Amino acid sequence: MWSAIELREIRVFLTLAEELHFGHAAEQLGVTHSRVSQVIHSLESRVGGRLFERTSRRVTLTPLGQELQHRAVSIYEQMQHAYFDVREMATGVAGTLRLGIPYLAAGCPHLPEIIKTFETRHPACQVRVAETGFGRDQFEWLRHDELDLLAMRMPVSDPEMVIGPVVSREERVLAVAADHSLAGRDSVCAEDLADYTATDIPTLSREVMDAYSPPRTPSGRAIRRSPMHSVAEAMVRVAAGEIVHPTVRAVTDHYRHLGIAAVPIRDLAPAETALMWLRSRNGLKIQAFAQAASDVVSAHSAEP
Repeated sequence: MWSAIELREIRVFLTLAEELHFGHAAEQLGVTHSRVSQVIHSLESRVGGRLFERTSRRVTLTPLGQELQHRAVSIYEQMQHAYFDVREMATGVAGTLRLGIPYLAAGCPHLPEIIKTFETRHPACQVRVAETGFGRDQFEWLRHDELDLLAMRMPVSDPEMVIGPVVSREERVLAVAADHSLAGRDSVCAEDLADYTATDIPTLSREVMDAYSPPRTPSGRAIRRSPMHSVAEAMVRVAAGEIVHPTVRAVTDHYRHLGIAAVPIRDLAPAETALMWLRSRNGLKIQAFAQAASDVVSAHSAEP
């Protein structure tokens, strides 16, 4: 009976188990609604029990379906990774490398040179850069195989992630309105932030967010943080004088036209951005790009 089950049927099952909607699953798979229904009915017949409960309003996994999903998802992912790894071994560094960065104004000044160096070394491979924004957890882009690697703020201690070379190290500044009481200062310290409302990005991991915009001062005073959903939103509210935003100079330079000043934060460590990727997807293309990044950054570090 097992020999009659095909890999594409497992893919249909896992997609429906995640979407819990026949129409959405069909759209994601590029097949018809009836084809999804047909595959699930066939699987249920061979398993000998119902995998999904369907009503006119909702689709849910049965306990049997939950068990199959739990057991099948890791095996399916391992098979995908095995296929991609073997394909890379056969083709070398070729095709497309998908790189994500939350927002392009965040810095990474050497990124164009890194991409050029990589593509010069590996002309059969092209880098595609995507601005991921802050609409979702950054690592979901990797886990859903929508990107190969991220240029992401540190620190990150997630055991699933490989932390590659640091591609930028930038001075910390406080973005304030040009007429703000802090705008004329030579510098501020983290303790000053408790007197104002700063920023929070809910979709960022807490360790990244807390390092970037701390929740407390060194003495333990709470810092009010207002949730933001984009850098543009934060900068507009900074310009209006509603909030202050701990950031890096590249961001304030980008939004200077709004009437924003940058005041150095003297006791926050520089912001570091590193390349990172899933430990389970440590392929040739990723390794080659990480090497190009390391070489470019090292060359600039050696400059007088």
